[in-house]
Amino acid sequence: MQTIILLALVGLGAQLVDGALGMAYGVTSTSLLLAVGLAPAAASASVHLAEVGTTLASGLSHWRFGNVDWRAALKIGIPGAVGAFAGATFLSGLATDIAKPYTSAILLALGIYVLVRFTIKGLPGRRSDKPLTLKFLAPLGLVGGFLDASGGGGWGPVGTPALLSSGRLEPRKVIGTIDASEFLVAIAASIGFFIGLSGAGVDLTWVIALLAGGVIAAPLAAWIVRLIPARILGSAVGGLIVLTNVRTILTSLEVSDEVLGLSLAAIAFIWAVAVAWSISEHRKAVAAGLAEKDAATKADEAREAALVTD
Repeated sequence: MQTIILLALVGLGAQLVDGALGMAYGVTSTSLLLAVGLAPAAASASVHLAEVGTTLASGLSHWRFGNVDWRAALKIGIPGAVGAFAGATFLSGLATDIAKPYTSAILLALGIYVLVRFTIKGLPGRRSDKPLTLKFLAPLGLVGGFLDASGGGGWGPVGTPALLSSGRLEPRKVIGTIDASEFLVAIAASIGFFIGLSGAGVDLTWVIALLAGGVIAAPLAAWIVRLIPARILGSAVGGLIVLTNVRTILTSLEVSDEVLGLSLAAIAFIWAVAVAWSISEHRKAVAAGLAEKDAATKADEAREAALVTD
């Protein structure tokens, strides 16, 4: 029963992060499932089965808030589904001793990316009026879908930064569009794993626990993002993913306890510094914004006073 509750909390926390950042549900959940010993294909299959429900709930929640560009969601989601089916088939065919370091390496790379990106940049807000084309979205969807299924995560870390950097959608619509399109990816990956694994190694109780936590969290994500700034949340989650997957990789390599402990301590220190830096930079940005707003208010008051004098 304790395991079920913990899995539900993992699903809840991962969905809160995913709904707020547009990434990291699969990466976070799969990392933790690998850490407790589940085989890579079974872990990814369990997460994607749960994501069928969580992405539907998340997509509907974002739609209600007007955060989804449905044209872009279909343009990236359909190729993403093709890539996810291929990735699930690929991972299902790998032996466990090969698949585990492969999956952990992908998750580690994605975790480093999330940690570095949000620590240094946060969520950009640059905008452009150019439309998102199929030529841009289709290859992005194929790569993101393949990595998502074969690595246990990757749809958000690949798709969200690419759409943000294009500047063609405002951040809230990028996150909503990526979350809504992930529903197609989750269905295709689940079908691929069902064919490849025939249900072997997938515990439906675990799936339901992850799903329950995620569904509860989906409508809360828009609320939580107002409490925890995206920059700080991204640094915190990225560090957790890095720490978890380094542990998995070093354990599979059978390193000594001393090496494992020192490595994890070093990563924990870097993680703490990154979060502290993000908090500091966020405070500076808030202070700068308040100063700019105050200066604009004073300028308006001066103009009004000048008009009254004239």
